[in-house]
Amino acid sequence: MSKSNKLTTFILAFMVLGIIVGALVHQFASVDSARAYADNVALLTDVFLRLIKMVIAPLVFTTLTVGIMSMGDTSAIGTLGGKAFLWFISSSVVSILLGLAVVSIIQPGAGLNLQVPAQAVNTGLATDGMSLKTFIAHTFPTSIVDAMGHNEILQIVVFSLFFGIAGASLGEKFNKPLADGLNVVSHIMLKVTGYVMYMAPIAIFAAVSSVIANEGLGILKSYASFIGGYYLAILLCCVMMVGFCYIVLKSATFRLISLLKEPVILAFTTSSSEAAYPKTLEQLRRFGCPNNIASFVLPLGYSFNLVGSMIYCSFASMFIAQAYNIHLTGAEVAMLMLTLMMASKGIAGVPRSALVVLAATIPSFNIPVAGILLLMGIDHVLDMGRSGINVLGNGIATAMLSRPDAQEAVAGEWQENH
Repeated sequence: MSKSNKLTTFILAFMVLGIIVGALVHQFASVDSARAYADNVALLTDVFLRLIKMVIAPLVFTTLTVGIMSMGDTSAIGTLGGKAFLWFISSSVVSILLGLAVVSIIQPGAGLNLQVPAQAVNTGLATDGMSLKTFIAHTFPTSIVDAMGHNEILQIVVFSLFFGIAGASLGEKFNKPLADGLNVVSHIMLKVTGYVMYMAPIAIFAAVSSVIANEGLGILKSYASFIGGYYLAILLCCVMMVGFCYIVLKSATFRLISLLKEPVILAFTTSSSEAAYPKTLEQLRRFGCPNNIASFVLPLGYSFNLVGSMIYCSFASMFIAQAYNIHLTGAEVAMLMLTLMMASKGIAGVPRSALVVLAATIPSFNIPVAGILLLMGIDHVLDMGRSGINVLGNGIATAMLSRPDAQEAVAGEWQENH
């Protein structure tokens, strides 16, 4: 068994163990003891995520800068960026419509018949900064040190674009030594990630057992319809992405999915797509994605290609509307979906970002923000699916954009057969 498969096996085994231990603690320990256990064991997950986040900023900066320098021609950067954003927008539209379709058919909120609260409810979510003006201003860093200190991936991408293009313009005499040095740093960061990953099974055990110890397995039964419908939408979206990937990459798709299995499981079990970034980049390189393209597309995807968040936002907003018996017209639903899609771009890294987007958006459509309280108790369970499919979507997008030759081959084969 390969080292990668061994780690995946340990991750799955420790996840199951975490469910069992968490359920036993919840069942037999007192409420205070269970809460104390959950708080203490969660420290292991926090340490793991901190170690991963420690690597992300220097890894994104070095790999993206080297990738841009190796492209040389700025027109190539613009062409690749245009293709990437076209895919990001298309996948966002498809995923948000898929979530809307499933929630409309299943109607998980129907029958709850909740009363619209007379007074505003404080959800504890910071929504003051949710505006187009704030988003655009926040995109550009005032300090690269501050951006790296807070793991602001989008700001690091912007700085790396300027830095890489400026470095490429200096010519090979200055360009090559700098690119070689940064390339060494990126390989060191990947090596550090390899060491940190040995802790992944323990961190995943801690994350899962902590939630189950606090909430019990009953949390899954109470919201069975909502959780089941949501994960059905996630599954359908995965099938669609893999199917489209097969059209482009043919049988190579199976190898790609096999390589992405480990980072997807890691993101799912830790509820953090950031935790899977270094491993995703490494697996895409193993798949054969050119380093300059993978290092350019993947960090962009982490800010703009959030298919899991799109499914969640459409599903959750309509669930709350159903719970309060609020009927929206077709035009209102379309405007709500468009607003959610625009509001979600570039907020990766914001704590409970999908909930923040909902809290900032749904009041404008007369949907009570208090409905978000219905979801907060199961947000961790939902966030697992969001994180996992976000990693899968970004991996597939990067692989397809890295293989224009595959697209040409498919087009040629189609023309020959028709």
